[in-house]
Formats: sequence, C-alpha cells, structure tokens
Amino acid sequence: MNDSGTYRVLVLGAGAAGMMCAAQAGPGVLVLDHASAPGEKIRISGGGRCNFTNLHCAPGNFLSANPHFAKSALGRYGPQDFVALVDRHRIPWHEKTLGQLFCDRSARDIVTMLVDEMAVAGAELRLATGIVDVGHDGAAFRVETESEGRRQIVRAPVLVLATGGLSIPKMGATGLAYRLAAQFGLNVLPTRAGLVPLTFTGGTLDRLKALSGVAVRARVTADGPPFDEALLFTHRGLSGPAVLQASSYWREGSDIGLNLDPEDTIRPALRHERRTAGRKAPATALAAHLPARLAQDIADSADLPPRLADCADAALDRLMQAVRDWRVRPAGTEGYRTAEVTLGGIDTAGLDSRTMQARAVPGLYAIGEAVDVTGWLGGYNFQWAWASGWAAGQAIAARNR
Repeated sequence: MNDSGTYRVLVLGAGAAGMMCAAQAGPGVLVLDHASAPGEKIRISGGGRCNFTNLHCAPGNFLSANPHFAKSALGRYGPQDFVALVDRHRIPWHEKTLGQLFCDRSARDIVTMLVDEMAVAGAELRLATGIVDVGHDGAAFRVETESEGRRQIVRAPVLVLATGGLSIPKMGATGLAYRLAAQFGLNVLPTRAGLVPLTFTGGTLDRLKALSGVAVRARVTADGPPFDEALLFTHRGLSGPAVLQASSYWREGSDIGLNLDPEDTIRPALRHERRTAGRKAPATALAAHLPARLAQDIADSADLPPRLADCADAALDRLMQAVRDWRVRPAGTEGYRTAEVTLGGIDTAGLDSRTMQARAVPGLYAIGEAVDVTGWLGGYNFQWAWASGWAAGQAIAARNR
C-alpha cells in the first residue's frame, strides 16, 4: 500500500458543498469522491437545469433541531453571492416562480464552474476513489482510499465531511458522513426522508389511485407551514411540490390537510350558478373549477342532490368542506429512493455555526446535507450547500494563512 502524500485539507465528497469548500480553502486541498464524475446530484437537479438558489432564502426556510444554526452561514453567503459567481462565469439563468433560479442551458454549467473554481484555487480532484478507512494518528487525519484495485493513504490536519445524506441511493448515497461523525464522537440525530412523495394504503389508496395523473393547485399542510403549490395524484398516493414540501414536516400517524380552493372562490361561484344554472349537476358545476375526475370524486363524497338547484346551503357547505378541508392519513413515504433530501444528520450542537468545525475535534468540519439543516424545495438546499461550504472553506483558509 502506497502513502500518496500529505495535504493541507482532505474533503470527502465532490458534491455542491464539498466543491464550494475546496474552492475557498486554497491550495493543498484534495477532494475525494467514489463517483466517476463530480457533482452528480447537481447534474440531475431541476430537470437538468439546476435550481441553484432561491432569492427568498432565509433561515425560516430550513428545518433543524436548532433553527438558529443556519443563520450565520446564510447571512454571510446569500443567494446574491452565488448569483454573482454564476454571472462571473457568464452562465445564463432565469427566474421561475417563488424566487427559484435555474440555468438557461444545463446544470452541467454549475458543475463546470465549481470544478474551474477548484482548479484556480489549486485543489486536486480525485474521482472513482472509495474510502476504505478513516482515522486520526494524533497529528493528522489518515484516509485510506482504493481506486482501480490499489490502496493508498493520504493525510491532512483538516478533514471535511461533505458526502451528503441518504437520499437517492442509486446516485451513490451511503451515509458515510454520519458514520465518520459518530466515529469521532459527534452526535448524529435520527434521519428520515424529506421532500418525498407520500404513500397510502386501503380505501384511501383506492380513491387516490383512481385520480392518478390529476394535478391541481392546492394548499397542503402537515405539522408545519402551509404550502400553496401543485399537487399530483399518483398510483401510490400524493406527490407534487406542495406535497413534497409538507412531507418534511409530516410524522407517521398524522393527517395532512388538502385545501383545493385556498382563496375560497368556488363557494360564491356555485351559489351564483345555483340561481342561474340550477339544472346542472353539482359535479358539472364544480368541474369548471377543478379537473373533471377530481370534481366528480369530491361531489360523490359529499352525498349531494342530483341538481345544483336542490342543494341547500348545508349541502353546499358539505361540498366546500370536502373541497377545502380534505383530511387524509399517509401510511408512509416513498423513502430515500425518491427523496430529494435527508432530514436529521450530524447534530449542529457539536458544530461551530460560523466555521462548521466540530467543537470537540479540531480540524474536523461537516457541511451540506450531512448536517442537520434541511431546506424547502426550490433551491434552498443548494444555497445551504454553497453557504456552509463557503463558511468552512473561508475558516480553513484563515487557519492556514
């Protein structure tokens, strides 16, 4: 086994946070990743266009056992800072709804930008390299790697955990950062899938499956803030942005609420039609506001008279409750297989919020998705990756000056 040298910094993970950190930390940085290409989750994100940040990013858009932890990094490296970097590399971008920013061409532009930034900083990138063992010999961290059947050892006084969480295992997610954090004495909070479709069983699934493919704008609420975005019925249950957002707040055994008319515009419209077009069936009248299959399902559930004119106020109230307060109880989620992020992870109580360094282990840093900071859908998790990677990289550069 060869000793392939000593570096100033070892970064485990060539994802968004790891590459950002390496680009800031200066020369003498070695970035290791088991994948054959850097930034694979960046490449597939946003439908291949990478929703790289959100203009409305704020600490309130993140879940964590310590909701204040993210304030420092996000406050010092915000969306405008990353946009400035993107502009400096002349990458064209556009804004979609709710402050989401996407590349005009391809997510590969962001990957190329980060690789170029690392090269300018003097960082070395080593891909298709597995991590066999990690330890500390009293003076430096020692990482044993394997590539093409050869094992080597690299050392550095600084080790950065940037290997992400457990989401999308087909992309290579392994939970390595959690295992190494625990190995070095850091607390790791329980993890679960976040930003993930919800699944159902029994009669509820039969009802939802019959609506598979129907999409509607809705307000979805779990044990958290309401989300007004698209909802999609699937053969397994519910998906779409509003459901993915709420899933991060949902806990097993709890209901979620679906409001298919958040602005309460359907009620007055139906009352008007009751006077002017009372021969219509309630489902037909409702279908002017909701997809036809969904309108029929809801009307059937409300046990209404056959004609709108025969619907007393109590009947219309029943119908509107079915539209605006549909309560369902998920059986679970689709899990890490389709989850966009991992909730929980390395406990922030053991990290310095300004530097991302472990309080009890000098030289050990944790950044990105591996840390117990999880953003909403819409560019927030990338912004956390940039901000936490930047904070750690700046701190590492300062300690090595």
